[in-house]
Amino acid sequence: MKLTSTEDAKRRAVLKALQPIKNGWIIGLGSGTTTAYALAEIARLSRAKGFELSIVPTSHQIENLAISHGLRIKSMNEAHTVDYAIDGADQVEVPSLNLIKGGGAALLREKVIDSAAHRLAIVVDETKIVKHLGDKQPIPLEVFPFAYKWVQTKLTNMGARARLRESGGKVGPVITDNGNFILDADFGKLENPSRLDRQLKMLPGLVETGLFLKMADRVYVGRGDGKVDILE
Repeated sequence: MKLTSTEDAKRRAVLKALQPIKNGWIIGLGSGTTTAYALAEIARLSRAKGFELSIVPTSHQIENLAISHGLRIKSMNEAHTVDYAIDGADQVEVPSLNLIKGGGAALLREKVIDSAAHRLAIVVDETKIVKHLGDKQPIPLEVFPFAYKWVQTKLTNMGARARLRESGGKVGPVITDNGNFILDADFGKLENPSRLDRQLKMLPGLVETGLFLKMADRVYVGRGDGKVDILE
C-alpha cells in the first residue's frame, strides 16, 4: 500500500532516528503509526545484524505488534531503565522542544518510559512543528473515572474547554490501558506551559498530563521534500 506524503515523511524520520541503536539495548516505544514503522525496522535490524534488542511497550497495541515481529518484550518493572526511547508527538514547540502528546491515549505510560530513557528521540512530520504549544491543539489528560466530572468542572473554571474523549469503535468513552478516561482540554495558546502543568497536577483525580516538557533530546522531522531535519 502506497503511503501518503505525511506517513512517508514519518517513516523516513523513523529510519533516521533508529540509526544510533546498538546491540543489547532496551528500547522504549510509544504508541501509534510512528511506532509501527519503528517496530518493522527494529525487527529488520535484529535479523540483518543479529542484534539482541528488548522492547518496552507503552500499550497493548505496541506489545502485540512487537510480538508479531518476533521481538523480545520487557515490562518497565523488568527493565528498570531504558537505553533509548522513540515516540511521536501531537505538537513540538521550537526551539524549546516541549511537546504535547496523548493523541493515542497512552500518555501516562509514555511519560513513564520517556522519563526513564537515557535518550528520548521524538519523530514527527513537519506539520507538528509549532511556535507555541496549545495553538489549535488540546492537551490530553488521563483522569480517574470516579473523578472525571469534577476534574472537568475544575478545568472549565481554569478557562479550558474540556471534553471527554469518545471512542470511535464503540459507544462510550475511550478507556486507556490503565482503565482511565481521557479529557481533551483546550486552553488555547500556552504562554507558560510549566506553570499550567503544575496547576493541572494539583487536581486530585487527574492522573497525568500530555505536556512533555524538557524531555526530548532530539526531534526528527520528516519533510515533504524527502529530507529529515534533526532538532536538538
